[in-house]
Amino acid sequence: MRSIKNALKRFLKSEDGPTAVEYAVMLSLIVVVCLTAVSTLGKRTSSSFTTIANQLGSSS
Repeated sequence: MRSIKNALKRFLKSEDGPTAVEYAVMLSLIVVVCLTAVSTLGKRTSSSFTTIANQLGSSS
C-alpha cells in the first residue's frame, strides 16, 4: 500500500499541477456525458418496452 501511495506522490510532484487538473476536468466531463447518454437511452428504451407491452396486452 505504501508503494502505491509513494508512487502517487511522485507522480503528482513530477507532473505539473495544471496538467493533472486538465485531466480531471476532462474525465469529469466524459463521465457527465456518459451518464446523460445512459439516462436518456434508458428512458427511451423503457418507453419503447412499455408501448410494446401495451400493444401486446391489448391484442390478446
